[in-house]
Amino acid sequence: MAKLVFLGRLADVAGRSELDVAPGPLEAVLATLDPALALALLDERVRVALNGDLIAERGVVLGADDELAFLPPVSGG
Repeated sequence: MAKLVFLGRLADVAGRSELDVAPGPLEAVLATLDPALALALLDERVRVALNGDLIAERGVVLGADDELAFLPPVSGG
């Protein structure tokens, strides 16, 4: 299984901080999620890290042992 990790407010939207998913293209994985969560994850301000490395490409294919983390934008003051 691959793992999705949700940080910050995305964990609130997901209702959990992690989710095991079947490996495959990210597009197919997102299609299995609640639509509100999938929409939040597709926000262009959300950064993505594959196995601990930030990536710009969203067209990844998750392998069985991959971890994909979603990092929401950080607000500060």
